[in-house]
Amino acid sequence: MTEQIENIGTPLAHDTHEAHELETLRREIASLRQQLLQSQRLSTVGALAASVTHEFNNILTTVINYAKMGLRHKDVASRDKSFDKILAAGQRAAKITTGMLSYARGKGDRREPQDLVQLVQEVLVLVEKDLQMHRVKLDTDFSEHAQSEINAGQIQQVVLNLIINARQAMPNGGRLLISVRANRESGFAELAVRDSGCGIAAEQLKKIFDPFFSTKQADENGQGGSGLGLSLCREVIEAHRGRIRVESTVGVGTQFTLKLPLVSATAGTIVPKEVKGEAPVMQKVG
Repeated sequence: MTEQIENIGTPLAHDTHEAHELETLRREIASLRQQLLQSQRLSTVGALAASVTHEFNNILTTVINYAKMGLRHKDVASRDKSFDKILAAGQRAAKITTGMLSYARGKGDRREPQDLVQLVQEVLVLVEKDLQMHRVKLDTDFSEHAQSEINAGQIQQVVLNLIINARQAMPNGGRLLISVRANRESGFAELAVRDSGCGIAAEQLKKIFDPFFSTKQADENGQGGSGLGLSLCREVIEAHRGRIRVESTVGVGTQFTLKLPLVSATAGTIVPKEVKGEAPVMQKVG
């Protein structure tokens, strides 16, 4: 009887052990995913380091010059002007620093209704100088505000990644258009990033979201080319019950569109509608 009991108990113990190992693997995968997101976030910060340093150098130059002017001129008008310029420069520096620290640290897994126009504007504070340095003309279309329940840090990471990709696709300068609209018929907010760069060939476009696939080489600072950026972007958007779409024409440019479930600004409720026949990831080549 004892032997029978042991034989019966062994499979149960084995199943319990397997279930425990499976749960452990799931936790490890979740932890590694978060580490990968954080690594990608810091990599993006690294890509902006040169332009941010240049911007702070300009700010310090402004502060120093107007401080000298204030010391040199004793009249109230000149000193007031100097103080105003120094204050404005300091506020600009504080805004950049706050944005950088907030982005680099992330904001956990919390999701809440967020104005996507405001979110994009916060990202643009970080990339404004970078775009200017690379002769990229920025245009925006924020004619309509749209809200979605999101993790702001994660979506900012996606938008920043797309902007840097777009800038890198225009090595000789170009135009970048960022737009936000509320498609109430489909129930999705649409955030688009369009560049006038080199475009992506059809055979590459099919693999654009595959992990470790990249259309570019790492730059002189070792940034880019890992093939993880767009794969992580897709993962983040799909985790928000959204979609990411890419359209590209070689020699004309590329547009990425993020679709995130709309939130009613008054009721605070999500109002998405399923789009029949539309896959989570959509690709189109012109």
